[in-house]
Amino acid sequence: MDDPLTILVAARDEEAVIARTVTALRRALPEAEVIVADDGSRDRTADAAEEAGAIVLRLPRRGKGQALSAAERAAPPGRLLLCDADLDGDLAQLLNGSGDLTVAAFAERVGGGFGLAKRVARELIELLGDVRVREPLSGQRSLSAAARTACFPVAAGFGCEVRMTIDAARSELEVQEVELPLRHRATGRDVRGFLHRARQLRDVVYACGPLGTNYRGLRLPLVGWKVGVTNGPAVAAIAALGLADDLWSGPERGFRAHLRSGRTTGILKLLGIPAVGLLATRRVSGALLVGLAANALNQLDTRPGRALKGYLAAAVVLDAPLGIAVLLLPYDLREMAMLGDGGSNALGGLLGLKSVERFTERGRWVAIGALAGLTILGERTSIGAWIERTPGLAWLDRLGRA
Repeated sequence: MDDPLTILVAARDEEAVIARTVTALRRALPEAEVIVADDGSRDRTADAAEEAGAIVLRLPRRGKGQALSAAERAAPPGRLLLCDADLDGDLAQLLNGSGDLTVAAFAERVGGGFGLAKRVARELIELLGDVRVREPLSGQRSLSAAARTACFPVAAGFGCEVRMTIDAARSELEVQEVELPLRHRATGRDVRGFLHRARQLRDVVYACGPLGTNYRGLRLPLVGWKVGVTNGPAVAAIAALGLADDLWSGPERGFRAHLRSGRTTGILKLLGIPAVGLLATRRVSGALLVGLAANALNQLDTRPGRALKGYLAAAVVLDAPLGIAVLLLPYDLREMAMLGDGGSNALGGLLGLKSVERFTERGRWVAIGALAGLTILGERTSIGAWIERTPGLAWLDRLGRA
């Protein structure tokens, strides 16, 4: 309890209440620093929080979990207290418990829907974390330094609290709940309330699935497996190989590093994806095209939207499916989800399969040569850095990002 305390508040369009919340927190816990992560507010939330004495991070709109993760990176080492922007009540008792993760349970329920999101969240925590909780979605939480290490970066969106509890339980940390007389703005049984709870339920389900950490340190749901679900068994197999690499890969990067290490998920992809291409096309050129195209899209997937833009440009030429890429692009660009190797490999493999259909034998070998050259270039230098140094490509690369 001697560790320094930082209070993190994620806020969006909370101009009417944020000053009151910050003032109450600073009065109750004067030794603590208050950091407000403004998640793309369209009003004066950030200004009001600063005027009340908080340190404010002005962020593009991404989601609650992303905002909390950014605030945590800006906080000094030590304990954390998380608080919703519209809270009314005293959280000091959360700091008196012996748990590593102590969660506030509201003494009185006000508003809400039919309890579906909360029930699903509670059952997922019990299934994946082997711990029973009363308030799985409560945003009022105290974290010890050990819990902070285990839980951050948190999952994206409204799924952050659920995955936080699971991560703490899996790390064998003590999870406690404390009933407190707290109040906050309740959502009702109207269209707005049901839409909010639908987003909450979606984020909870994604938070309990496969997650990846992007270049900015945000922990996002890996949604690239959807490419495999919608494009046939060969692409599904490639997506599965890529997802295995997402979940169990080591620090190795590039063909040479994987070959030196021996048994890695990268070696599994190196052998497995061309094998899928060979089985699907019955051609050696098909195996090489599928393997090299899958690797090419994977090399591009180092910044939001880059691999999907590359896929869409090639898909127009090859008459490959556009729908799933168009649907995923805004979420990838806004850093609300990420393709991961499962998605980028699957999209590249799909381009390889379409190339076999569209190109003559000579055209296939020309494409193989070009993709092999790109692979060698990627082993020697950063293709992403080259894109960022090229004016026209750099503009297209940045287009649409938050």
